[in-house]
Amino acid sequence: MSQSARPRSALSRLPVFPWDRLEPYKAAAAACPGGIVDLSVGTPVDPVPEVVRRALAGAADRPGYPAVWGTSALRDAIVGWSGRRLGAHGLEHGNVLPVIGSKEFVAWLPTQLGLGAGDRVAFPRLAYPTYEVGARLAGCEPVPYDDPAGLDPAGLRLLWLNSPSNPTGRVLDAGELRAAVAWARRHGVLVVSDECYLELGWEGTEPVSALHPQVCGGDPSGVIALHSLSKRSNLAGYRAAFAVGDAAVLGELLTVRRHGGMMLPAPVQEAMTAALGDDAHVAEQRARYAARRSALRTALQARGFRVEHSEASLYLWATRGEPGWDTVADLSKLGVLVAPGEFYGPAGERFVRVAFTATDERVAEAVRRLS
Repeated sequence: MSQSARPRSALSRLPVFPWDRLEPYKAAAAACPGGIVDLSVGTPVDPVPEVVRRALAGAADRPGYPAVWGTSALRDAIVGWSGRRLGAHGLEHGNVLPVIGSKEFVAWLPTQLGLGAGDRVAFPRLAYPTYEVGARLAGCEPVPYDDPAGLDPAGLRLLWLNSPSNPTGRVLDAGELRAAVAWARRHGVLVVSDECYLELGWEGTEPVSALHPQVCGGDPSGVIALHSLSKRSNLAGYRAAFAVGDAAVLGELLTVRRHGGMMLPAPVQEAMTAALGDDAHVAEQRARYAARRSALRTALQARGFRVEHSEASLYLWATRGEPGWDTVADLSKLGVLVAPGEFYGPAGERFVRVAFTATDERVAEAVRRLS
């Protein structure tokens, strides 16, 4: 194919992949005696719950194609969990959609909704970078915001909410969420609430879903909530997530995803069903994270850091009042790797995000090095 005949690359619309910039500091941390303590990425390290592994193994002999919509049992499990945990009662199978990990859904949602040039996608000013990536992949205009009510609704088609927040751990209360949903409904804007850390609240305001009756009035119209089993069930490697909410929107997405063959493997569907039906393993994992969070927070504060928000999620949002990259460099000399806040938007340039997803041994070692 000649150069002139090649289609325009999507890369021209995307930012530089941020994590590549962290590699020199990762190498410096790895060179320290005792090796690296990597607190930069919130990847689970604890065992997959036994109930989930049994379900996965029991479904190993599944030679046929799985359904994009998932099994009836999986849809039942999502509906049941949504009522039990989100307070979203009265949902039916049409209100749920299994997806291949939450990041895939975030990145491709604007495209699958048929958005494109002239459409605008809004997301928090400090945010998971994939909201912007998804907008750019579809050719939309990305619009960061501080307050949804301050947005210009002209051309705005999609409003991302994120509570608990990645990276800050901030939790929006029911009143804040209700105001955002009401504003979006007045202007005909679809709300998608990324709630992947909902079960990891630690202090202050208890995280609440956009589908809670106090927020949406018991009516899911115009609202989608996104959830993941990666953190609460240690299933990041399974790519197990789901969307819940407006049946009309999810029905359209289901049709698009069927055409694209976007189906979860059958054994993963069985694993998800088991995970959503068992609350005991979530409580055990929460206890592990709570202990790690407490130890790291105390060590950071003793070293002169101020921790802001961080009332939920798997991260501490910390600053010493200096550029975040200076903090990254300084901590890498101790063998501790953290993520610069700039990865999540210019407003985070004087912060770092510290994950507490490392093992107990590595967290203890980080505490020792910070002391």
